[in-house]
Amino acid sequence: MRLDAIFTAVLDGKRIGFDEARTLYLEADFHELGALAHAVRLRKHPEPNVTYVVDRNINYSNICTCGCKFCAFYAAPGAEGGYVLDFDELDRKIAETVALGGTQILMQGGHHPDLPLSWYEDMLRHIKDNHPVHVHAFSPPEIMYFSELNGLEPAEVIRRLRAAGLDSIPGGGAEILVDKVRSEIAPRKCPTGEWLGVMEEAHNQGLRTTATMMFGHVETPEQRLEHLFAVREVQDRTGGFTAFIPWTFQPDHTALSHCRKLTSVEYLRMLAVSRIVLDNVDNVQVSWVTMGPDIAQLALFFGGNDFGSTMIEENVVKAAGVASAFRGKRFTASSRTRASRRASGQWTTPCWRTHDRPARQNRLPQRPAHLSSHRERAVRRRLPHRLRSPGRTQQADGRRQARRVRHFKH
Repeated sequence: MRLDAIFTAVLDGKRIGFDEARTLYLEADFHELGALAHAVRLRKHPEPNVTYVVDRNINYSNICTCGCKFCAFYAAPGAEGGYVLDFDELDRKIAETVALGGTQILMQGGHHPDLPLSWYEDMLRHIKDNHPVHVHAFSPPEIMYFSELNGLEPAEVIRRLRAAGLDSIPGGGAEILVDKVRSEIAPRKCPTGEWLGVMEEAHNQGLRTTATMMFGHVETPEQRLEHLFAVREVQDRTGGFTAFIPWTFQPDHTALSHCRKLTSVEYLRMLAVSRIVLDNVDNVQVSWVTMGPDIAQLALFFGGNDFGSTMIEENVVKAAGVASAFRGKRFTASSRTRASRRASGQWTTPCWRTHDRPARQNRLPQRPAHLSSHRERAVRRRLPHRLRSPGRTQQADGRRQARRVRHFKH
């Protein structure tokens, strides 16, 4: 399918397949692709709002048996620098978070060989008994490791963690959901089918989760797209992913330090294609942690609608030498979104609610639903004339470039 036809199909609310997504990703003009993703974002979220959450990333332990090539944070069992947080330190971190206006903690750790499932249950109960926070914790690889270590089915592990106080599951450990890639960069981590299976089981039990993608290491562009379509397929069945969060691999201090760091343009292209392909996922989150606040602000015009977390504390990306990856402040998120002429809204109760929800639509709303919106009409005006009105004569290059300039001035 030609680019013009793909653009028209997306603007008309039709779902695209793998071949169309590949054509968009590899061939579409950068500015036109961004404008198309922004049109999709406005169709899903016509209100001029960007959300964020005040929270803290707490790594309860860095001791891990995985030894992933992309990780600069872990410590092997018995190695110097390994730790497990005691509950007093955990209390201090959470109390500080709440005092700063935080409403959520994200907890992840390594694959610790000596901590039974009961330790994690006790930790969750302790948090819930003492702190008014939403607990977003334990990515699918951790849950699979708990399952193997304790001789339990993953469904039973999820059930027990939920009973102890788990509110939602983060989408970490996805990296690239293609086994050929996973076996090269993280051979001891759960394969694609198990990662997706944990998420589907969590959704079926009433938990909501996010999905992530870490790209820019050994994978191909086609494998990045395979990742998107794997997430979309599960979402078609469950509707349980609340947000998709792509970010670029940070190679410093890792076993993959030879990998080239991706550019901002490469990040924005992937973000835009993610918004277009994942027509059944409500939110796409921008990554200010890896890209910096300026590019994250621009990403709000490439399909993103969520600024993520202020990250009062973050350690994993920081270990790879990314300077911005710690001590995020609430005013940063709100000021950046206001500078983009969008209102900011803090989640006081995050969107991971565990009550039953109606099934999400698998397609975007059809054209009549929002085309009366002046915002979507404005986005269409920024697209090249041939995409707004297929069949009419293509406009001169100078006029198309002028429209692009106006797009970034507005």
